[in-house]
Amino acid sequence: MVSFGGIARKLFGSANDRRVRGYKPTIDAINAIEEKTKALSDEQLAAQTVEFRKLLAEGKTLDDIMVPAFAVVREASRRVLGMRPFDVQLTGGMILHDGAIAEMKTGEGKTLVGTLPVYLNALSGKGVHVVTVNDYLAQRDSATMGRLYGFLGLTTGVIVHGLDDDQRRAAYACDVTYATNNELGFDYLRDNMKYERAQMVQRGHNYAIVDEVDSILVDEARTPLIISGPLDDRSDLYNTIDAFIPMLSPEDYEIDEKQRSANFSEVGTEKLEGLLRAAGLLKGESLYDVENVAIVHHINNALKAHRLFTRDKDYIVRNDEIVIIDEFTGRMMPGRRYSEGQHQALEAKEKVTIQPENQTLSSITFQNYFRMYGKLAGMTGTAQTEAEEFGNIYKLEVVEVPTNLPIARIDEDDEVYRTFEEKFKAIIQEIKEAHTRGQPVLVGTTSIEKSELLATLLRQSGFETFNVLNARYHEQEAYIVSQAGVPGAVTIATNMAGRGTDIQLGGNIDMRLEHELAEIEDEAERNAREQAIRAEVKELKAKALAAGGLYVIASERHESRRIDNQLRGRSGRQGDPGRSKFYLSLQDDLMRIFGSDRMDSMLQRLGLKEGEAIVHPWINKALERAQKKVEARNFDIRKNLLKYDDVTNDQRKVIFEQRIEMMDSADLSDVVEEMRSEVIDVLVTKHIPERAYAEQWTAKELREEVDRLLNLDLPVDDWAKEEGIGETDIRERIVEAADKAANERKERFGVEIMTYVERSVLLQTLDHLWREHIVNLDHLRSVIGFRGYAQRDPLQEYKAEAFELFQALLANLREAVTAQLMRVELVQNPEPPQPPAVYDEMHVDPTTGVNEMNGFRAEEFIAAPEDRHPEDQSTWGKVGRNEACPCGSGKKYKHCHGAFEQA
Repeated sequence: MVSFGGIARKLFGSANDRRVRGYKPTIDAINAIEEKTKALSDEQLAAQTVEFRKLLAEGKTLDDIMVPAFAVVREASRRVLGMRPFDVQLTGGMILHDGAIAEMKTGEGKTLVGTLPVYLNALSGKGVHVVTVNDYLAQRDSATMGRLYGFLGLTTGVIVHGLDDDQRRAAYACDVTYATNNELGFDYLRDNMKYERAQMVQRGHNYAIVDEVDSILVDEARTPLIISGPLDDRSDLYNTIDAFIPMLSPEDYEIDEKQRSANFSEVGTEKLEGLLRAAGLLKGESLYDVENVAIVHHINNALKAHRLFTRDKDYIVRNDEIVIIDEFTGRMMPGRRYSEGQHQALEAKEKVTIQPENQTLSSITFQNYFRMYGKLAGMTGTAQTEAEEFGNIYKLEVVEVPTNLPIARIDEDDEVYRTFEEKFKAIIQEIKEAHTRGQPVLVGTTSIEKSELLATLLRQSGFETFNVLNARYHEQEAYIVSQAGVPGAVTIATNMAGRGTDIQLGGNIDMRLEHELAEIEDEAERNAREQAIRAEVKELKAKALAAGGLYVIASERHESRRIDNQLRGRSGRQGDPGRSKFYLSLQDDLMRIFGSDRMDSMLQRLGLKEGEAIVHPWINKALERAQKKVEARNFDIRKNLLKYDDVTNDQRKVIFEQRIEMMDSADLSDVVEEMRSEVIDVLVTKHIPERAYAEQWTAKELREEVDRLLNLDLPVDDWAKEEGIGETDIRERIVEAADKAANERKERFGVEIMTYVERSVLLQTLDHLWREHIVNLDHLRSVIGFRGYAQRDPLQEYKAEAFELFQALLANLREAVTAQLMRVELVQNPEPPQPPAVYDEMHVDPTTGVNEMNGFRAEEFIAAPEDRHPEDQSTWGKVGRNEACPCGSGKKYKHCHGAFEQA
């Protein structure tokens, strides 16, 4: 029976169809002025930019000028790049301008689509960021599309690893800035560790278009960006806490070896509170008061070190250090350390030298970074399966853009084998057959290890003519992927390898021209060679088409349908023929998830012989259901993590906004005076409570606190004995004395010097307390889950306690700033405060667990010329502006990879 929804879709089209149709009148309007725009000279066309900016200054909106602006970009693109955007590309551009995700199939020209909304939004002068997945694509796209923007009078910058602050500032000041997600995020974090506004490099978050949006906002967003630095030496604390554990008896704690968890019992908690109180480490009455969250974390680590970690099984002691033993391989892993203080707890247990912890200095998730933009948009070939996540987290709608030509690719049903060996034999046989008939083959694998295994098996079978790629993002890799459509080519790649590079049947002409003509200087020779390449590619394309187009063979299904669709989408671009097939085995990870053991015994009973496969559409549907379950579970995990991070993010925004206000303020005396006044209010209220009798006052303690925090020796205890005096009178006398001392100091030092000192003290103290606060929140996160056992919502508990910790941070800030400024003395030639000289930047690749930042430090390393690999920019280190570019072009660095594409 057909549902009412199904009938409505047939009559009116889906919501997506209706939205796409809604852009048609605008496209018609752009097409209507195409001839008029074509008639303009180059100078007249470029002058339209000035005219558009004038209209915006007069009060017109970007929507008002979209039609003529898109027409101008289309014509400029035709003249500069030799490409005229199709109508469907105009549709994609409008979707991006609306702040949504344009899902466009591979080969539909997403990079060109981006130029339309980029130009329109850059006219506002507030900057547009185009986000790519790697440095190579950022450089490539900024160089290519920068020619178009330059023709129209806009400036283009590119940010890659290794640039200094001046270069970054210049790139962000451009109308259009190309950068990777990592560079953008780390620049934001570094900016919020600076002590002067002029040192900051970013100028706001106006509008961003994220290329490969699913990769960046979903896959990469599973791990945060972290800047960390070494902590102060806390070995005494670890040793003190370690000494408590042997004093405990088995009834004082509970151990769960399966879950690798250790918790203290009620009896054990009371015993520990006594030990900690005697050692002066307990704040307040209870161990579980919010002020003691860090201590709880340390004693839990110490208990685990003694009761869950076994020497010579989990780790060994060698050369005065703890070396972890891998639980699966039994191998030693020197250099690896347990995180969050667990390694230090083991060092204390074994009485070896305790190495300092790394402290998180600043951190942000991609979710919270990209949600700062006033307008956000994205484009990819595969977003529909994650539409719910984009909608929930980023408020981004996914709109599917129809292809320019109908898709002619044949997607075959999966072939399921019983074992890995049978599956790989079938894949190798299929590769050989396709190669024999001259069909280009792209083999997708889920990991680098699997791609290397397949390569080994191919060589053992006597087949040698193939390329193996992994996701290292080098220019060489992009070139190999671009030629994967040559007849008979066999390319084995992980899913991410070469993303952003178009596989064209017969080979990518532009990549070949760039690659093969680079060394030829003679104009006639270049032209002759170009003609020969074009003729050769045309001939090769005809052969590839005759052989059936690109054949995508997948060796496994991924947890996410989206990754499978990405791989399929490499074939069948722009209406080309193509084919895709997935080869699976019951031993694959995903098959095991939904009970392949039962299926294996069933297939054996049905008489499935070795080497035979089962092929049926039902299997595809069953696998899709399994993938949907895994996707839903992963989304729930990410959503839950984000709920906790949102708490930190709200506080981060407050702190970062306060820092900027402090840096921008010409006079901070009001802020400092208000802090001092609040400190005095708290002191007086604490020692002279409202409606308390004079004999209940603790005036002597108040005098000591006034001396400690305000550096004033005032006879507060004598005042308290005066007849008829009240707490208001005492407060006013303390405020008067404190204001007088502060004003005398200002007169002695001068207003300008004192403002500088106040700003320095405020920023340094705020940063120090914020870093401690981040550590406390991390510790709180690690233990808050236990509240669930008491039928309390861990998230609500976390919110409440994080708020308490934040209030304590603000109170500590007021006290620390007041105490320092009331004691400050002038020092000759004060140096401006700087963030830590050495810190690590980290973004862990969620799929491999490897730090993508490769251990780069804030102070760039200087590499010896012989150590620089032309195709691996991570080996170049800091390159002088006038040095020869390490890429081997023969140009100076500032005119090659160090240059910004600018008009």
